[in-house]
Formats: sequence, structure tokens, C-alpha cells
Amino acid sequence: MSTILVVEDNEMVANAVAFKLKREGYEVVLALDGREAKKELGQKKFELIITDIMLPYMNGIELIEYAKTNYPSIPIIVLSVANQEKMVMNAFQLGVEDFISKPFNPNELILRVKRVL
Repeated sequence: MSTILVVEDNEMVANAVAFKLKREGYEVVLALDGREAKKELGQKKFELIITDIMLPYMNGIELIEYAKTNYPSIPIIVLSVANQEKMVMNAFQLGVEDFISKPFNPNELILRVKRVL
């Protein structure tokens, strides 16, 4: 079973993503900000990171840079609002595997997760 780190500061979105992933058989760890995510990465092995860009304490771009430097084999999917084009392009330059625009279809999220894994 793959373990996925979901980094999202909106608890409703985080819980909805976690619920959908768990129903598909994935183990999910939630982090509500970048600092919490960084701590989780040091404590557990993850097969995938799903992160928002706009996060408190440590934004998603900083988290992606950290993850790609320290855990380069973990793929990353970015979940963010589409009007942050510059940040999304920056995320792709850092090596993220995919981007999903909010609001998103939960079934599309699952398809993309399966493709990345």
C-alpha cells in the first residue's frame, strides 16, 4: 500500500482528498502547513506528495525545493488555484510530476495519482 503525504491548509479540502485516497486503498498522512510536511517527511517513507502552493509558514514552492533536494525519488502532484501560473511554472521547473487546478474532480485526482504511482 502506498503512503501519500497530503499538504493542504484548507482542512475541508485536505479531508476530502484524504477520504477519497483512503477509499482507493492508500494510506494518507495530512499536513496543514509546510513545516508540518517537512517534519512528516523526516519521520515516514512516502510514495507521493500532493501539495498546495499557498501554505502557511513554508510555501509549497519551498516545500517542493526541500523535497526534491532531500527526497528526489518521491513524485509530487501540485493542487492549486489556476491563477498562480508563475508559481505553477516554477513548480514544474523544480521537477513536479503533475498539476491539478482547484476546484478539481476527485475522480481525476485518483486517475492522476494512479498514473504517477
